[in-house]
Amino acid sequence: MTTTGRRRAERQAPPIAANGAQPIAPRHILDLDDFSRAEIELVLQNTDVMREVLRRDIKKVPTLRGKTVITLFYEASTRTRVSFEQAGKILSADVINVSGGGSSVEKGESLYNTALTLQAMNADIIVVRHPHSGAPHFLSRFLNSTVINAGDGMHAHPTQALLDMFTIKSHFGDIAGLKVVIVGDLLYSRVARSNLWGLTRMGADITLCAPPTLIPADFLGFLGDGAERNGGAVSAHPFSGVRIETNVERALADADVVMALRLQKERQQAGHLPTLREYSRLYGITPRRMALAKPGALVMHPGPMNEGIEIDPEVAHGAQAVIEEQVTNGVAVRMALLYASVSGQLAVGRQDS
Repeated sequence: MTTTGRRRAERQAPPIAANGAQPIAPRHILDLDDFSRAEIELVLQNTDVMREVLRRDIKKVPTLRGKTVITLFYEASTRTRVSFEQAGKILSADVINVSGGGSSVEKGESLYNTALTLQAMNADIIVVRHPHSGAPHFLSRFLNSTVINAGDGMHAHPTQALLDMFTIKSHFGDIAGLKVVIVGDLLYSRVARSNLWGLTRMGADITLCAPPTLIPADFLGFLGDGAERNGGAVSAHPFSGVRIETNVERALADADVVMALRLQKERQQAGHLPTLREYSRLYGITPRRMALAKPGALVMHPGPMNEGIEIDPEVAHGAQAVIEEQVTNGVAVRMALLYASVSGQLAVGRQDS
């Protein structure tokens, strides 16, 4: 590309996939339960456009010039925080990072007052990660700034689920009909919960696999054989077709995608497992177990990985692993969502399949 061509590319906003609808007021991005299939498709289309921007020699477009993005992280994070920061800067937004440590939070300031202070600084978007489930939802009730959930407690991590879906679709062309097996710490996993909403809406065949002590009790009411146990009363639930399996070999049979979840060692003090070694022996994703999946099945992990516990190093760094690709796609997905949050592309409340 010539110098003139590069400059012209910098001046132009990246093309955005058309959805045939006029933009409306922006909304908060809190989880995928209120995303329609069409909206997820739109985000994935726009992510593909943003991936093209990341491949350019000059990774900079003026799409969000004049906008301010504040990342407010009360939990430690590398991938999510850095990817949001990089996404905002590539789109020419002003990005300000705020963490719980070293801020007025240490002096006793409430989350509410901290957020009001940030909004008073004319923030357009506030990206929140918080250890308590529901914190981003709470803020969205009071703030005029757009709130994006970057992970809240055990509840949701919508941007991770979207990058997972984009990664799957980029390899298979479509998500519908694929067997996706999610293995690991379901009890504490916000990644699993958001993926359940997103993958179900996109038509995937989902199997969850974990030790019985790491399966949330509420899941048993509507997953696997739950509908039959309840006389079919919950057969209309969005997750009624999702299977639960406690035997990892049976779960992995003919899988198209295997997603290992991080075993959250810092949350295992309640005695859910006898030992980490026992978990690794019974549920670790090893080459032998991956041989049960379909040839060419993808191996995914939201990170950070505990290699040798939930996933064998040979699998994590093998030819089927797309874990580093997930990280790259995370930047593109967050670029697409930052754009969507200020453009008003996403309509509120549509639940079509």
